[in-house]
Amino acid sequence: MNTSDIFNFLKPKNELENQGEQIENRPYIPDELWVKCPVCKKPVLSADLNENKKVCPKCGYHFRIGARQRIELTADEGSFKEFDAELTSTNIIDFPDYTRKLKNAKLNSGENESVITGSAAIGGYRVILVVMNSQFMMGSMGTVTGEKITRAFEYATEHRMPVVVFTVSGGARMQEGILSLMQMAKTSGAVKKHSDEGLLYITVLTDPTTGGVTASFAMEGDIILSEPKALIAFAGPRVIEQTIRQKLPKDFQSAEFLLEKGFIDAVVPRGEMKDKLAHILALHGAEKVTQEGENK
Repeated sequence: MNTSDIFNFLKPKNELENQGEQIENRPYIPDELWVKCPVCKKPVLSADLNENKKVCPKCGYHFRIGARQRIELTADEGSFKEFDAELTSTNIIDFPDYTRKLKNAKLNSGENESVITGSAAIGGYRVILVVMNSQFMMGSMGTVTGEKITRAFEYATEHRMPVVVFTVSGGARMQEGILSLMQMAKTSGAVKKHSDEGLLYITVLTDPTTGGVTASFAMEGDIILSEPKALIAFAGPRVIEQTIRQKLPKDFQSAEFLLEKGFIDAVVPRGEMKDKLAHILALHGAEKVTQEGENK
């Protein structure tokens, strides 16, 4: 008797038998408990990922995070005071479907705009903090984005404070046409006035930082840091390859590539970023905040 004959004598399984017991004993694992890393392809517990600041504990891949979480990881607890939270974009040139996209961006992100600005303390040092938000139209720069960043630099200049900017952006917002491109000059002018006063400006580039943001304030910092493997570019690699009809080097436009070529000063893992910023602020004589919140 062969194996197939043996299985023919087995009683057919009744799928309805003990169904309640099977369901009760079966472990239920919701999809949101696990996240698949896009680099190492390994499943990671969401709780472990959150505990590790959204960095894959197996390969070190830095997941994108929202602006509020970035502020929570960077600013001292309870120190962040937001500026201009009420400012919001409108469809100023009647671009088709832009009103709906703005509404969806606000609903999906819970924010009014693609950047959050305010005053904060980092390691006890007073700063103006500017954090772009990939969850709002991929951090694109419109007129309100440029206005909020400009106001933050003007406040920092008036109060003689250093500025720390976290960038993440797909570039200028095409739905606002030339008005969005004008924000490149506007923000750069505010950065220049801040620099002319001898004040410190630190940029932290995160994935991705591209387009008009890269071509303006993102690369104008006195000290430019980046998270590992961040894409930093004006035009994307595919656009460049199609234009020059040549194959680009491996990891072209990555943070590590730009560090090697001298475009940025350091690549800093997310878990070390706050301490690194505090150290730089201390070296440059940033103003210290006492426990009572008064300035030294």
